[in-house]
Amino acid sequence: MPSRRSFPSRRASARGGGRRGNAQGDRRQRQNAWAVRGFDDEAVERYCATCDAAWIRARDLLDRRAEAKAIIRGHGDLHLQNICLWEGEPTLFDCLVFDEELATVDRLYDLAFLLMDLWRCGLRTFANLALNRYLDKIDDEQALSLVPLFMSVRAAVRAHVAASQAQVDDRKAREARAYSDLAQTLLGPKAPQLVAIGGFSGSGKSTVAAAVAHLVGPPPGARILGSDRIRKAMLGAVPDHKLPLEAYGAGVTGRVYESIAGRAEGILRAGHGALAEATFQSPLERARIEQAAAGASVRFQGLWLEADKSLLERRVADRVGDISDADVNVLSRQLRMGAGHITWPKLDASRTVADVITRAEEAAIQQEP
Repeated sequence: MPSRRSFPSRRASARGGGRRGNAQGDRRQRQNAWAVRGFDDEAVERYCATCDAAWIRARDLLDRRAEAKAIIRGHGDLHLQNICLWEGEPTLFDCLVFDEELATVDRLYDLAFLLMDLWRCGLRTFANLALNRYLDKIDDEQALSLVPLFMSVRAAVRAHVAASQAQVDDRKAREARAYSDLAQTLLGPKAPQLVAIGGFSGSGKSTVAAAVAHLVGPPPGARILGSDRIRKAMLGAVPDHKLPLEAYGAGVTGRVYESIAGRAEGILRAGHGALAEATFQSPLERARIEQAAAGASVRFQGLWLEADKSLLERRVADRVGDISDADVNVLSRQLRMGAGHITWPKLDASRTVADVITRAEEAAIQQEP
């Protein structure tokens, strides 16, 4: 695609050689760059300059990840056309087998192809969901700042491939321009932000969090730090395992909220977005999560979801296969204790899901200047 510098050359930076290991390979790719139809030098140079700047900022982290063995022999071509449902399960196929080097990359770069493709197709809540479920399994939170760069490079590579086919298929020229525009957009400035969603059991916190997270911080959106998942992971339980009552004592709960705040601050300092989702019943818990944003010098927005007792009870009683262990008795204790003075904006959680999500987006999402 580029005339003087090749978008695929950015793949070298995803192999872990931030300053040293891949410098020679990166130069070689630049020397072998080739021009194709549909892109002018100025646009290509502008993107490459932006990409180079992002790579320079990331290269120390890339080196550390190489040393930490985050470079793997992955799928190599993990876009949506290489995933199918087989016997009811999402199944990957057609991995990259003809070039061992191209498929040996940072594991987040392997995932970034899927994230980029979901983002491109407008399935942005799914892109955010895929990232969060990956992070539930693999502790890569401190590398989240790499994800927009990796997604951008994946889009640029697809632009290069489509543009190379444009001489025989006009549709490929349009496709290449769309991928090129996406590559630029993914590297655009987007400030980190912390959103916290609180409310009693049954108020819809998890639903709202999942719906708005893709809008919080750089693509593909915020790392969701939910108290239920964190508590179960902390105690070595799988998400659908019901914990004993003692797992909800004050000591464990304090550790859970401290983990949420500490991890949120680390993610924010790394330049990504975070969304904390928990009851946040205590004023001290709400103050602690606000301190996480202040410690990272980023914007904070808290939201409190509220609804009538009867509606909360009905929702809790109707839960099936939910990660939360809260039942009607737990809800009753929450309501008796109350939440003290709430300074966060309150949203009426008795409205339709779509309406609550819209209002949450309006209240929580940082508008870019």
